[in-house]
Amino acid sequence: MRIRERNGRVGALRRLPKAFGTARCPYHETKLLIAIWISAVVVRLIFINQPYVDHWSWRQSDVAAIARNFSEGGFRFAYPQIDWAGDATGYVGTEFPILPFLAALCYKIAGIHEWIGRSQAVIFFAISLPFFFLLVREILGSTAAVWATFFFSFAPLNVFAGRSFMPDVPSLSLAIIGLYFFLRWSDDHELAPFVVAAISISLSLLIKITSIIIFAPLAYVIVGRLCQTPGASQNGAGGSPATWTGRSEDRASGSERVKRPTIYGGIALFLAITLLPSAAWYWHAHQVAGRFYPHHFFGAGGIRIENLSWYLHIARQTATSILTPILSIMAVVGLFVAPRSRNARLFHWWLAAMVLFVIIVGYGNRHRWYQLPLVPITAAFAGTACAFIGSKIASSRVAAVTLPILLAGSFALLPYVFVQPL
Repeated sequence: MRIRERNGRVGALRRLPKAFGTARCPYHETKLLIAIWISAVVVRLIFINQPYVDHWSWRQSDVAAIARNFSEGGFRFAYPQIDWAGDATGYVGTEFPILPFLAALCYKIAGIHEWIGRSQAVIFFAISLPFFFLLVREILGSTAAVWATFFFSFAPLNVFAGRSFMPDVPSLSLAIIGLYFFLRWSDDHELAPFVVAAISISLSLLIKITSIIIFAPLAYVIVGRLCQTPGASQNGAGGSPATWTGRSEDRASGSERVKRPTIYGGIALFLAITLLPSAAWYWHAHQVAGRFYPHHFFGAGGIRIENLSWYLHIARQTATSILTPILSIMAVVGLFVAPRSRNARLFHWWLAAMVLFVIIVGYGNRHRWYQLPLVPITAAFAGTACAFIGSKIASSRVAAVTLPILLAGSFALLPYVFVQPL
């Protein structure tokens, strides 16, 4: 607690912990989150050593081939190499190949095993889950955050992608971590969360450039700060208005001069750290694709707007096998009952960017993994709906106990139904 005396008044300005939200979790909430975390990881460990013959076999096999070629061909990091180029070298333009490179290093120690590649997605998911909870709790409250964590953990698409040797889950996980720490930096205006946010987002874009849609919620946070009335309350969000706006006091006159926010320099540095490495790498990857047969650049050709029936198919698939009907319905409800709190529209901006992405990259979205960012977005909205409904039935003890059990039990069965065919 920091006490500041001004004009005979005493104001208490509370500082948030840098990484763990506004308050400690109640004991029962902590136990529930640990149970969700353990269950979610265990589910992803099922068939962890399965050969790459499942539904996304061709995509995983490409990454696995790059890892094996790194291991056997001399660790030429800047030249990822696939196996389907005949007698040519097979160098291709791909995402920043840190994941197959790390797998190749592990191959030297433990030998070539499928579980090494698959476990990367499991590890990144496991690391990101607490930060997703903290992000939702910061914006929508504890009850919504617990439900959102549950939905996020067991949505079918996230379960299947979360044990696949592909860059999508690691990239999304880093984006979530970066978004959370960017929110912390916007409140605290301190160096540590800024560095973690910038590095996380930078790696997220390097691993999968489609994660660039994370800049929509980032932009929302920035716009919210710039449009904030100078001296307005931070609503307990940590850091005083003076910290953010750079306010200085004229002690002689007793008045306050309000400077323009000092965020511009921070934003410029943040953009440089997050975007320049990706620009350099993807320029290099494009050059590699142009120089070497089969002249393949991963993701090329996906930017194409399709007809209405194409998008209706994606919508039906998203509402069923990707999210489940339960999560989809609850998310629609939560979309309209989100509380009017600070940053309450962050997930709306993220959703709008995701919808625009699906439209513009219409052809690329024939692959289900491109819709993966919809999982944390809809999970947050569904958590909001659960918190809202829970507040309405709190007076009935029977309903307050029965409905959550039925909802959780029903949703827990659906991932098995939709993931098993994959």
